Parts: sequence; C-alpha cells; structure tokens
Amino acid sequence: MIVDVSKKILIVGLGLLGGSYARVLKRFGFHISAITKEQSSIEYALNEGIIDEGSTDLDEKIIGGADLVIFALYPHVFVEWIKDNQKLLKSGALITDVTGVKRSIVYKIQDMLRTDVEFIPAHPMAGREVSGVENSSDKLFSGANYIVTPTEKNTPEAITTCLELGRLLGFSNVTTLSPQEHDEMIGFLSQLTHCIAITLMTCNDKENMEKFTGDSFRDLTRIARINDLMWSELFVANKDALLNQMDMFMDKFKELRAMLESEDIDAMRKMMRHSTERRALFDKK
Repeated sequence: MIVDVSKKILIVGLGLLGGSYARVLKRFGFHISAITKEQSSIEYALNEGIIDEGSTDLDEKIIGGADLVIFALYPHVFVEWIKDNQKLLKSGALITDVTGVKRSIVYKIQDMLRTDVEFIPAHPMAGREVSGVENSSDKLFSGANYIVTPTEKNTPEAITTCLELGRLLGFSNVTTLSPQEHDEMIGFLSQLTHCIAITLMTCNDKENMEKFTGDSFRDLTRIARINDLMWSELFVANKDALLNQMDMFMDKFKELRAMLESEDIDAMRKMMRHSTERRALFDKK
C-alpha cells in the first residue's frame, strides 16, 4: 500500500516526530495532510513545504480522505481521539502510531476500533531534546531503530505496510516485537536510561558545577532535559516493567559499590571489561 504515492497520508500531531515523518514522506511524493493543535505549526509546515494541507480543527474532508493515518500523540490523547473521532476515518483506512508504550493502548484501541479500520502499532526509536515541527528533520531516523508491534488482530498486509513505512522513513533497523516484548525492552533501553539521567542530574545540587564538568557528564545526562508531561505518563503506563528494570539496576549498582568498599579491584575490572564488551554491541554501524 505505502509505495503507491497516490495514497493520502494524514499525520495527527505535527510535532518533532510527526513533522519528521511528513518531511520524509513528502519527499517521496505522497500527499501529506496534518491535524494539530497549534495554527503556527500548520503555517510553518505549509510555508516550508512539509505538508500539502492542514487544520487545527477536525476537518472531516482531510480526515475522511486519508488512506494512512499516523498518530503522533500522547498515549491517553491517542486513545481519546479514537474513542471520540474514529467515525471520521474512511472505511479501509490503516492507522499507526509513534507511541513509546504499547500494552496500555494497543489492545484498548484495537478493541474499540471499527472493524473496517485497522490499527498496526509502531514505535520509532528516535528523538531529540527539543520539540515542535520547527525542529523536525528528514535525517532524524538515519541510524535509528523502528519497531512494529503487531497483535493477532493485524493482517499480514498491514504488518508489511508498516514495515515498509519504517524502511521508507530511513530507519537502519526495522523489526517486530509483541507489545509485551516491546514494553519490557523499552523499560530498559529507554525509560530506565531516562530515570538514571534524571536521578544523576538531581542528586547533587551544588552550585557552579557546570563550570567544571567534562563531556562524560554531558553525554550521560543529555536526556535529562526532559518533557515531564510526556515521560511521567510513559513511566506510569509501563510501571511494572520499569520498576523491574530499576530493581535490576539498583542491584547491580550495589554490587559495584560493595566492590569499591572492599577495594576488590579484580572484581571491578572484570565488571568494567564486561561493560566495554557489551557497549561495543551498541555502536551504530
């Protein structure tokens, strides 16, 4: 479906991710429309040629004309949108998302969705410490990972289309996980790392430390500049998985502390060598 550039694509939520999707897909020749809250975002995107049309209202013509709808909304807003407005979607429309948690929304939406509309969930593992369509980029997804999380309610055609969407967007690795596997993985790879950055940034409030820091601290705390509204919702939505990952981290940190306290250099070096070996696997190829 997605390779047919005659198909119309609607993006609901024209922020950093939605705007970056629009930039890439527009380049392929798709007709791109957008529904978002801020008129300034619509005007910017039109002036920059990122979209073909857009509105801050629930424009029935725009929504009803879309073959593929990409939802770039907070999880609870996405659920409410489908609950209140799915009647505006055309029969046969395919919808997908960019949401960072899956179990708490995927089944809920699929259960309430009309039978003539299909939701195939996905998660682009990409972002920046800034927001808004003004900061979107058609290079945002280069070197990044894209995860499709189908359920038994998804058709093979929808899964294939969503995987192809990830490749068109320029992701380096496009794969599938179940919603459960996704949330466990994301609890470690994304949410725990944000928890660590937040904690590190707030555990010592001594003044003027920024005048003495090196790049290691900046690199480790880059993601501590955080959207508190969005991330607090994501944390709670994945509470069980994240708590488990936090416990694992604290147990390992206590091991390292005990090694230091007893001056067990051999054990520390062994842990450091294991860390070095593991880190090499995460380098972007």
